[in-house]
Amino acid sequence: MKKPATIVSAVLIVVISLLTIGAATVWAEKARVEPEPSARSSATFTAPKAAGAAAIKPAATKKNSQAKGSGLAAIERTAKAGKYLFVFLYKEDNEQTRTMRKAFDTETRKIQNKVRTAVVNIADPAERGMVERLKLAGAPTPLVMVLAPNGAITGAFMTQLDAAQVPDVFVSPCTEKCLKALQDGKVVFLCVQNVTSTSSVEAMRGVAEFKADSRFSPTTEVITLNPADAKETSFLSKLQIDPKAGQAVTVLMAPPGGVVSKFAGATDKNSLMAALNSRSSGCCASGSKSSCGTK
Repeated sequence: MKKPATIVSAVLIVVISLLTIGAATVWAEKARVEPEPSARSSATFTAPKAAGAAAIKPAATKKNSQAKGSGLAAIERTAKAGKYLFVFLYKEDNEQTRTMRKAFDTETRKIQNKVRTAVVNIADPAERGMVERLKLAGAPTPLVMVLAPNGAITGAFMTQLDAAQVPDVFVSPCTEKCLKALQDGKVVFLCVQNVTSTSSVEAMRGVAEFKADSRFSPTTEVITLNPADAKETSFLSKLQIDPKAGQAVTVLMAPPGGVVSKFAGATDKNSLMAALNSRSSGCCASGSKSSCGTK
């Protein structure tokens, strides 16, 4: 069995890959723009491959929620409550489904103060909206998916759901934002800096220029992370960023869920485009101030 600390990373990569693989193709074409001679960096990241009860009864829904199905209604209610949503998805009422449902009920009962639950039969035509939103067509079942309050999928479990794995699906606010943007098919610039960071203005310059480009603006998300925020310590650790380094760091991410490159200090538009070009071509250029193949 995988160690609990590594389970969520594998699960999230799969979830992001499943939801954004099409968007990655679009970005590969958008990003293939010849940079000016001053371009100085590129990087690539290959996401690892990994997976993300009594008779089953779908959760009851209110009449005004029937049109959108119980699944979408549950997502909306949970988001308004600021809670995480654990969704049990199934197609057939068989032994495997009932076994998984029993584990689902047991584990979610332990954390009922901070989560909401839903049971959804995705074979029901009424749940078509949820199937389309979460790209569940053809998904193996039974399956448990976990959604953050902002709609980002933070975990997916097949065959088992145990106590050791559950805590890892609760992620930091910036992790939620990054996951949501990636799952929406966007390129993400995570700007790690605060008022005390050196080169903070220079670090934002290239990001701002990239975001201002009409070709990229609609599908680009800029997220700022305060390295002094204790809630983000774990996320920074996964990104291998020292929160006490003092210098602004910009992390470039792209579907299907990988860190393309990290830039310490100043950035420029050409370098950012070169990194995306290199990602789409599967190579890593030399002479970069950024990391390559960050995992």
